[in-house]
This record gives sequence, C-alpha cells and structure tokens, in this order.
Amino acid sequence: MTVEEVKDKVRDRLDEPINEIHMVGGIHPDLPYSYYLELLGGIKDVRPDVHIQAFTCVEIYHLAELAGKQVAETLLELKEAGLGSIPGGGAEVFSPRIREITCEKKLSGEGWIEVAKTAHQNGLHTNATMLYGHIETLDERMEHLDILRRTQDETGGFLAFIPLAFHPKNTEMSNHSKTTGMEDLKNIAVARLMLDNFPHIKAYWVMIGPKMAQLALSFGADDMDGTVKEEVITRMAGSESGQALGHKTLIRLIQEAGRNPIERDTLYDIIKTY
Repeated sequence: MTVEEVKDKVRDRLDEPINEIHMVGGIHPDLPYSYYLELLGGIKDVRPDVHIQAFTCVEIYHLAELAGKQVAETLLELKEAGLGSIPGGGAEVFSPRIREITCEKKLSGEGWIEVAKTAHQNGLHTNATMLYGHIETLDERMEHLDILRRTQDETGGFLAFIPLAFHPKNTEMSNHSKTTGMEDLKNIAVARLMLDNFPHIKAYWVMIGPKMAQLALSFGADDMDGTVKEEVITRMAGSESGQALGHKTLIRLIQEAGRNPIERDTLYDIIKTY
C-alpha cells in the first residue's frame, strides 16, 4: 500500500476506539527506507494518539541495511517517526536446522535476538513468538524457550510470549496436519512454566480459535489478544477463526472461564476493568 492508502485505511476507522495499529509487511525488495518513516509519520498525522506496534525484528534488520545504519540508530529514527513497540513475529523456531529447511533466507535466530536486545536497550518493548507444529522437535521448542528466557533475564524488555500454531494450508508444507487442541494447551502451559520471567503469555484467538483461547486461560495464558479488526496473515494460511471479535464477546468468554476481564493497552497498562 502507498502511504496515502494506509492513511485512508486509518481514516476509515476514526470513529472507532482503536488504541493500537499493528503492522507488519515482510521484506519488500523495492521500497526505500524513507517509505517506512513516512508510513509511521502518516499514521500519526491521522491518529496522533494511537500506539503503533510495527515491523518484526527481521524487518528492522532489513530497514537498517536499507538505511546503511546500525540497528540502534535505525530504531531511534523509527521511534522518532512514531514507532511505539515491536511485535514478536519472525522468530519462527530459532534452531538453525529448522531455519535452513523452512526459511533459509530469513534473518538467523541469533540475528533476531540481537535486534530484540538492541530494541530493549533503546527503550522499545517487544513481544516474542514461536511458530510450532510443523517439523520441529520438542527439544528444539525447549531450546527456543530457553534462549528467550535467558534474553529476558538480560534485558527485561519482552512484554509477552505468543505461541503461534502452524497453519499448513496454502503453504509448501500443506501436507502437514494442523495442531491439536491438546498440543496448543501444552505449549501454553509449558511456556508459562518455562518463561517465568515473561509478564504475559498470550493465547492468540486468531490462531487457535476463540474456544481454545478461552480454555487456555486455565492453562497459563492471561491474554487472548484484542478485538482485532483486520488480520491477513493467518487468514491466508487457512484460518477459519474470523477477522474480529466484539468486545462484549471477549468479555463473556473471559467471564465464563472464571476470569476477570481487563482491557489493556499495548504496553499492558490497564484501561478498564469489567
């Protein structure tokens, strides 16, 4: 999208109480570094108070290369342009064996961690993910969690861990089965035990469905994510969870799970307790 198209998309929802715009775009072969600064600034022009969580660690590294600058300097320029925090995508599974098979051109696991550390050191919070349920072993999952745990001990900059269930449809690994509910719940539970230094564990309803996310609140998760107005990535991979949940539905799901619904902002400051 052009900067103007993005601004139009933001204008279309000015009447809605949106407090976060979450934006990732992969590695574009042609767009210049200036585009990304204009993009952040354009969103802030239309909606000055919105929090922008954007650009995975993989994208940040790419932008630094485009700019010909160090990651730290690039992050400070993005922050000045309007970047508020960084999402957890692009981590996949840190194992070099997995990355060589599934995403050999992507930034290495070590590179991802270095960008996250640099972000934390420069006042930007980030999230962390793990894409599970394809060809990784249980040991490789645990190694991934151990790296995150040690990094958090060092920087304290991660807000939440988000296990992402692999959706095989429309991918080159479409012969694989989707994860089971038991597998999803075990990943949540083990993550909560292993990552005791992470403030939050997310059961992302877009990935595992609202009912499983509701159940996950009894297996270590404390966050289902938000209402979500438009989600593209998981949808393209065959997710049938829908594009959005109303806040009343989220509140009911949480209450029926025996939990207290709390509306939060991106940085987990409380907006309202129900």
